[in-house]
Amino acid sequence: MGLAKPLDIVTPMKRGSVITSTAVAAALLVTQLVGGGAHAQTAPSAQPQPQAPAATFKSSVDLVRVTAVVRDQKGRFVRDLTEKDFQILDRGQTRPIAEFRSDVSGVSVALLFDVSGSMEGQLPMAREAAAHVLSWLDVSLDEAAVFTFDTRLDEVTPFTTGLKKLPESLGTVVPFGATSLHDAIAETARRLSQRAGKRRAVVVLTDGNDNASRLSPSEVSGIASEIDVPVYLFGIVASIDNPTSDFATNSIAQASLGGPLSDLASWTGGHTFVASTPGQRSTAARQIVDELRHQYLIAFEASGLPGWHPLVVRANKKDLVVRTRSGYIAGQSRPSL
Repeated sequence: MGLAKPLDIVTPMKRGSVITSTAVAAALLVTQLVGGGAHAQTAPSAQPQPQAPAATFKSSVDLVRVTAVVRDQKGRFVRDLTEKDFQILDRGQTRPIAEFRSDVSGVSVALLFDVSGSMEGQLPMAREAAAHVLSWLDVSLDEAAVFTFDTRLDEVTPFTTGLKKLPESLGTVVPFGATSLHDAIAETARRLSQRAGKRRAVVVLTDGNDNASRLSPSEVSGIASEIDVPVYLFGIVASIDNPTSDFATNSIAQASLGGPLSDLASWTGGHTFVASTPGQRSTAARQIVDELRHQYLIAFEASGLPGWHPLVVRANKKDLVVRTRSGYIAGQSRPSL
C-alpha cells in the first residue's frame, strides 16, 4: 500500500510537476479559517462548532448564497416554488430573501476518482458509474471535469462543455498508494467554486477509505459548505460488501462510507449513495444529476455578527423537505488562494 504521504496537487496529466506539500498545506489551512464545521438540518450526528479564526479579513461580500433541493413526502422533486414559499433561519432568526432563482441553465460536475491502492479491482465499476453521470448531462449546457487522487490530486480533464466520454487514460490507471480522500475533496470543491453561473457539485467515486489526509471530514464539510459546493459520495463497493442490500442507492450509515464521511456530504447539502450493480450505479447517477437540475438558488444578506451561523432553509408547506448546506461564517471574507 505504501507509506501515507501528504496530498500533493498536480497540474493536468503532469504527475511529475508537483506543487510542494507545504504550499498545499498552507492553502488548505487558510481555507479552513473561514470554512467552519456545519450541522445539517437533519444531520445524523452533531458536528463540532468551528473555532473563530485568529486572523480576520474585511468582507466585501454582503450576500450568502445557498442552493436548496425540495422534495415532497414521497421523495418527488417539487417544482415551481417562489421565494414566498421559503423561510430562512439564521441562528434561529428569520432573514429576508434578497435573491431567488430557479431558472439557472446548466450544471457543472467535478468527477473525482479514487485511484489509491484500496480501489484495486473496483476502478472499472467507478468508471462505469462516472460514464452514467456523463450520459445524463446535456451536451449544450452542462460541463464536467475529471480528477484523480491517491495522495495527490491530478486534473485529468479540465472543465469541458459537452463531455460525454471519459478520457482513455483512465482505462490504464493502476490503483496504488495511500488515500488522501478528505484533502482531495476540499481542493476539488475549491476549484469547482470558481465555476460561476451553473449548478455545481463534486461527485466522488470511492470506497470511502482514507489513511493519509490532513483534514478531517468536519473540516472538509466546512470548506465545501462555505463556498456552497454540494459533495455527493458515490460509494463503489462489491455486492458482498454492500451494507444496504436492495437499498443500495439510499443513504447509508455503516462501513467506510457512513458516519463522519456520510455526514460530510449531508452538511454540504449533498448526499451519499452506494451501488454494487450496473442498475444501481445508473439509478444513483441519474438521481445526482436530477437533484442538480432541481436546485433553487437563494441569497440573503450576511449577518453583521462575526462567527459561525447555523442555517436552516425550510418551506412554508409543512410536508416539504428542504436540503441545503447548514451554515456560514460571517465577519470575514475568504482570502484568495
